[in-house]
Amino acid sequence: MIFSRTSIRAFPRSSLPSLFRSRAASTLAFIETSQDGKIAQSSLSALSAAEKLGNPITALFVGGSAQKGAETLKGDYSVNSLKSIIVASNEAYNNYLPENVTSLCVKLLEDPEYSHFIVASSASGKNVLPRVGALLDLQPICDVTAIVDAKTFVRPMYAGNILATVECNQSKKLISVRASSFPAASAGGTEVPITKAAEQPKSSIDVKWEGENLVKSERPDLGSASRVVAGGRGLKNKETFDNLVTPLADTLHAAIGATRAAVDSGLCDNSLQIGQTGKVVAPDLYVAVGISGAIQHLAGMKDSKTIVAINSDPEAPIFQVADFGLVGDLNEVVPELTEKLAK
Repeated sequence: MIFSRTSIRAFPRSSLPSLFRSRAASTLAFIETSQDGKIAQSSLSALSAAEKLGNPITALFVGGSAQKGAETLKGDYSVNSLKSIIVASNEAYNNYLPENVTSLCVKLLEDPEYSHFIVASSASGKNVLPRVGALLDLQPICDVTAIVDAKTFVRPMYAGNILATVECNQSKKLISVRASSFPAASAGGTEVPITKAAEQPKSSIDVKWEGENLVKSERPDLGSASRVVAGGRGLKNKETFDNLVTPLADTLHAAIGATRAAVDSGLCDNSLQIGQTGKVVAPDLYVAVGISGAIQHLAGMKDSKTIVAINSDPEAPIFQVADFGLVGDLNEVVPELTEKLAK
């Protein structure tokens, strides 16, 4: 790995507001929930990352499920640095439309108390963070994989081939974190006050939520699953993908993923794509079936704890990162492996 040190943007200490220098720094963490108030796994990881900053944390929940989410965090999770929870229950914030959510975040961050703003590198986080940065005239630091200290962060570049150590001297640090690089907040409970956010004027941008069409599955969520079975172009067609990958995943109680080539070929739904332009995962076990190991795919799974590669080509690049490799005909190897695992 190559490490480079880059200063994003410098502000002389004397130019910072005196009030900011005199008050203790705090972190505002943007927390996402489902409609029933369940906290997103990526946001639990963002809270864990926020603790590494060493500041008191204020958690922000927005939307119709905000109050349920706040109660869940307070009652079910232990976050030692959490000092308060802010709830904005306005339904205009439902579905995290960035045009509506951004103005609330900016208003809160105008308080000199906050030195850091942290979000997960989810679809919502990636929508909100750059807008907040533009309105505050600050440069976000995206997809952070490690926090060295309150102003020094590590983030991948060039599809993960380079890890850049970035030192940021801005008055406020705007950070998105890669959830797979941080553990989720631990179970427990935290006694902190819950307060309501002040109402913000409605956005002048005419945007409304039309609906969504989600692929429903009883399998573990791909982004947070401890075991993943992924299929590649070597499976050739959807029938083979379903006949080989699905039974193996069922046996391992694993989530199913795929390469972009497999998705583009119609072997599975695009919500299962893993890689530079898909989801980034880091499960305890990653089984790659018929995956050659293109660099774009490796960027999304190379941090997996144990990688098992099954491929007919002994020269496939996937074997260079695999902990265990099995060379053979997929149509023979995978069914036999599934049968033996089931026993």
